[in-house]
Amino acid sequence: MRALQKLMASKKKNAKSGLISTNQTVAENRRARFDYALEDTFEAGIALVGTEVKSLRHGQCSLNEAHVAPHKGEIWAYNVNIPEYQQASGALQHDPKRPKKLLLKKREVNKLLGSVQREGYTIVPTKIYFNARGLAKLEIALAKGKKMHDKRETEKKRDWGREKQRLMREKG
Repeated sequence: MRALQKLMASKKKNAKSGLISTNQTVAENRRARFDYALEDTFEAGIALVGTEVKSLRHGQCSLNEAHVAPHKGEIWAYNVNIPEYQQASGALQHDPKRPKKLLLKKREVNKLLGSVQREGYTIVPTKIYFNARGLAKLEIALAKGKKMHDKRETEKKRDWGREKQRLMREKG
């Protein structure tokens, strides 16, 4: 019981200080849903250094230019921008765009590698978040690129949804 009280107290402390605690999204790649037709999603752990985790806890991350690719039988994330942690000294800093190894089960790695090589799929990072245990996770998806007419259809659906909401608000 006492351990649960300590855990709850620490979560409250994090909420007050502006840090991201468990089950919260740090960054989302919204452009991926527009450019790609997402199919299967996977939750991957990320091999990070200490200052990267601290920057993520402060909500500093960008997936805008990020991509995921296989390298020597492993899956790596490239161009995930995690800025330097300002409170750390220069010797402890990390490279903001260094490649990050993704931690997946062998079966998942084989499925991703096979899909990319044989079927023409792309692996796209969709969001980075902290799970219930407080570990940083990267959600990746197997995706196929959309054609221009598919993107126009997505825009039409989005615009119609906004128009419906506006009409419902005004009429009802």
